[in-house]
Amino acid sequence: MLSNETLILILVFAAFGAWFWHHLGIRQVALGHARRTLKEEGVQLLDQSIILARIRPCRSDETLFAFKRYYQFEFTSIGDRRFLGWVIMVGRKLEKVEMQPYNERNWLQ
Repeated sequence: MLSNETLILILVFAAFGAWFWHHLGIRQVALGHARRTLKEEGVQLLDQSIILARIRPCRSDETLFAFKRYYQFEFTSIGDRRFLGWVIMVGRKLEKVEMQPYNERNWLQ
């Protein structure tokens, strides 16, 4: 029979594993939003990845408590310059996608 300490430890690891799995799912949703937005803008996602830049608790429309996640990615318009972009998610819901100005004509002036 398991002791109380062992049972609590197993439950803590299981809860952490479930949270981590949930986080990976939200990351995939955010990556999909970034890819779709960049395709619509006609620019290219670099490194085919996004990173979690910041996470903080917030209130959402559906629940009293949610996490606001800021994912950062890099993209290029013609291949020789890197620009930053962000996907902001509240829970599993997209809040917005932001991108640095990338119009090459502005950089050349």
